Amino acid sequence: MPTLLGIEEAGRGPVIGPMVMAGVLIEESDSEKLKAIGAKDSKMLSAKQREELFKKIVKIAKSYKLIIIPPSEIDAALESRELNLNWLEAHKSAEITNEFKPDKVIIDSPSNNVKSYKKYLLNLLEWKNCEIAVEHKAEKYPVVAAASILAKVTRDKEIEKIKVKYGNCGPGYPSNEITQRFLKENWNKYPEIFRHSWESYKRVVRAKNQKSLEEF
Repeated sequence: MPTLLGIEEAGRGPVIGPMVMAGVLIEESDSEKLKAIGAKDSKMLSAKQREELFKKIVKIAKSYKLIIIPPSEIDAALESRELNLNWLEAHKSAEITNEFKPDKVIIDSPSNNVKSYKKYLLNLLEWKNCEIAVEHKAEKYPVVAAASILAKVTRDKEIEKIKVKYGNCGPGYPSNEITQRFLKENWNKYPEIFRHSWESYKRVVRAKNQKSLEEF
């Protein structure tokens, strides 16, 4: 029975917390089962729906893998000459594909240049014996939607852990008012939870440094 792997991420944009990459491996014929339980883009589902679907997806899947990428690893990628956020995703996608050795893999492309992204990814694959589809909005495929749900639920749990340990940081997105306030008040207290390479973080640091200079 041919196997199908779907790969997707959650938490690409936040200034707080990790990004999560998920891979879901199924027998290709089980796509219909994922569709039947209502697997679709995680953004179209409530938190409760996602959590319920998480349990159902892991029962249908032959296997799955979750990679939690901490802020420090994201910063290191963005500050290096070799990597950026897209290439970092490609490395994690290759890691998942190499481990599962599927007959076919469908990956949601983070890059506008799908052709270039696919070429970069192919160079990272040790497992060459598979058909590869790299597309925008790949959540239309149930197996990629399933991966997006697993990634999102895992990312949300990581944020909950941060809230318990450090206080209410909101969802971690720079546009959120609670996150903005938390960032301004705690940027230097808990460096490990912030993405220092994000412009929203740099802006707060610049403003604080400017204020210190003025006071000096």
